Order: sequence, then C-alpha cells, then structure tokens
Amino acid sequence: MKTRLAPLYFLQFAVWGCYLTCFGQLLGAGGLGKDIAWFYAAIGLVSILTPSLFGRMADRTRRPELLLGLCHLGAALIMTVMWRYAMTHPSLSFRTFYPLYLLFLSFYMPTMALANTASFAMMTRAGINPVTAFPPVRIWGTAGFVAAMWFVNSAYWHDGTLGFTLSDTADAGHLRFQYNGMQLLCSAIFGYLTAGYAFTLPRSTSPNEKNGTSAPAPGLAASLKLMFSSRGRAVFLCFVILSGVCLQISNGFATPFITHFSGLSEYAGTLASGNATMLFSLSQISEAACILLVGVALKKSGIRYVYALGLAAWGLRFLFLGLGNPGDGLWMLISSMLVYGIAFNFITIAGHLHIQQVSPEGMKGFAQGLMMFMSNGIGATFGTVAAGYIVNRYCTWEMVRLPGSDAMMRLFMGDWTMPWLIFALYAFAAAGAWFLLFRSNSKSNGVS
Repeated sequence: MKTRLAPLYFLQFAVWGCYLTCFGQLLGAGGLGKDIAWFYAAIGLVSILTPSLFGRMADRTRRPELLLGLCHLGAALIMTVMWRYAMTHPSLSFRTFYPLYLLFLSFYMPTMALANTASFAMMTRAGINPVTAFPPVRIWGTAGFVAAMWFVNSAYWHDGTLGFTLSDTADAGHLRFQYNGMQLLCSAIFGYLTAGYAFTLPRSTSPNEKNGTSAPAPGLAASLKLMFSSRGRAVFLCFVILSGVCLQISNGFATPFITHFSGLSEYAGTLASGNATMLFSLSQISEAACILLVGVALKKSGIRYVYALGLAAWGLRFLFLGLGNPGDGLWMLISSMLVYGIAFNFITIAGHLHIQQVSPEGMKGFAQGLMMFMSNGIGATFGTVAAGYIVNRYCTWEMVRLPGSDAMMRLFMGDWTMPWLIFALYAFAAAGAWFLLFRSNSKSNGVS
C-alpha cells in the first residue's frame, strides 16, 4: 500500500512545484507584479470553500480516490488554458488570468485533503498505523516538488530545442521556465499524469459499507458544531488559522526577493541571485529530511510542543530572510531554507495527523477539508493580502539593467528587510500565544 501511494504524492506535489515558488516571477514579467499577493491569496480564497465541501462528498460517497482523480483532471485542463494564454499574451490581463487561476485552484486545492483522506483510509484498512506510515509516504510529495522546481529553474525551450542552464547571462538564460509560461505547461502535464494514476488506485473503503451511516451529523452546520464542541479541537483550529498566515508568504515573495539581488552591483552575477527557484528548493529538501521526525516528535512530546516549535521555526525563517543576502549573508538565506523543514512539517503534517485522530468517526474527510479551510483558506487569504500590502509599501517592480550586462529585467526592488522582520515578529508572537492557550498535551495515539 505504501508503495502504491508514494507515486501519487510525488506526482501531485510536482504539479504545485512546477509553478508555486516561481509564479511571482511570471506575474512580474507579465505586468501583474503588484497583484502577486492576490494570486497567492487565491489559494486561501478557494480553500475557504472547496476542500471542506469535497471532503464532505468523500465522506458521503466513500470514494475519495475517485474524486481525487476527477479533481486533478479538471485542474490540468484549466492549467492548459492558462499556459496557452500566458504564452500568447506578453502582457497578462488580471481580469482574464485571475479567474482562470481561481478555477484551477477550485479543482486542485481539494486534492490535498482528498489524498490524505484516501491514504489514511487505505492504510487503516490494510492494518497500517498512519502516524508512523504516512510521513515516509508523504516524503515523496516533497521529492516531486523539488524535482519539478529544479527542472523549471534550469530548463528552457528555444528554436525547437530543450536545453538547461543555471546562468541568466547565457544566451537562452532569460528563457528558462521559471521566468515564463512554460512552468504552467509542466504543471498541466504532471496534472494529467496524477489524474491517470489516481484512477488506478484501489478503493479506499469496502463497497459493502453503507454510505453515510457513520456520519454523526447530516448537515454542514451540525458538523461544524460537532467539530468545535471540544475545547481542544476549537483552540487547535483557531491556531490553524494563525499558522496558515505564514504558509504563502515565502511562497509568494521569496523568489522575487532573492532575484532582486541581481539588480544590485554588489550581488549581481552571484549563483544564488540567478537561481532563486533552485535555492528555494532547499526548503523542500529540508522538508523531506525532517518529515520523518514528525511521528517521533508527536509521540514523545505531543502536539502542544510540536506546534509551538513549528511556529517558532516560521519566525526564524522570516528573520533569516530579512538579514540574509547572496554575499556574506548567504549562510542566512540557506539557514532560512533549512529551518523550513521544521516550520512546515511541525505545523502542516503534524496538524493533519492530529485532526485525523481527534475528529469523530465518519467525519475524517470533512475534518481534513476543514483544516485546509482554516489554514490555506482563512489564514492564508488574510495573511497573504496583508503581506502583500506590507511588501508593496516598501518595494516596487522596476525595469533594471543587470550590472555588467546589457540585459534588462523587471525586478522587485526596495527595502526588503522590514517586511521580513514584521513577518518574523508575528510568527514568534503566535508561537508564544499557542503555548499559553493550548493546554492539552496527552500523548494518546501519539498525536493528541
């Protein structure tokens, strides 16, 4: 079962890895740089509704793996349209491109919770404990994300030839997929592959089980009331919102931030400034290295300490970004990427395992979707919009001549230190508040 699920996560996260961290560079080049925050907030806007609804559908139909394949197919079709539009319109229209992206996310975002729901059900049915078995499976998602990032960072298509380079000053360096719409084509291709693979997965529940009989509440309102009836679950879900604020900030702004150093004479030509996507991939490598710690940490310390450490790690990530540079401060940029493994896993992976254990029977799919609603929905939406306001106050997109070259690039120039420090202060404050307010630290089942 674990062997069947590993390719699913590899392909699913490759869809995201192709564009998520370099999407801001495509938007900036297409004249939508000032709207980056809204595109990353779109992840939250869509997550407010679709994951919980699809999760509810999975509980009622008891076929999360079928819904997973259908969602990926729909997302890949929309991404194909986005690619065609981006490649034929050098200047992107917000009124056209943004609705297309919202539609793509409406299909793609539910797949995160659906994949978890299907995987947990398949593991449980096979007599496998998800707390110990899921992290080694989920690590393949990180591997797929990293592989996709490395590919779009280096690949270019020129005169009918696929090539690779790590230099902006190479003849075709400015044509690398991380700067143009080809990143969207790569994402669409992985989407079709994921959909096809999902349709081959075994049924996650027995066909003899009666649909919907295990659901303790028939309606959405009653289900929400039940989920918040426990003080421990209620406090946890509220902090899922606060932690969700951190999720898309670095995804949206880290690569434009790193790339902007190419326009500064003291850092121009450095390997880091010209390969922001590849540098950012260290975050996912760290995520893969740390994911196996989640189960051990939950069993030993419980969710209270694990979640607090995750929030504190987000603070360190932002702090290192604010103080680092591609020169003598390169070690800080690298440290920011490495600490991401703790920041992401001890919040997201630990959170999904925790809510799986503490949610009532018959509501596992809804609970996974609800967590996506709280984190990637409410938290990420308001967090990304607020972050965009802060960044735009200190930085602006400008056409800059690269030092020592005749090439021109649109870069996000300005004082980046203050925004990152503000984000760091927020994360540290959230960590302290969580540790004070969340009292339950029982280690039953290794997660609660």
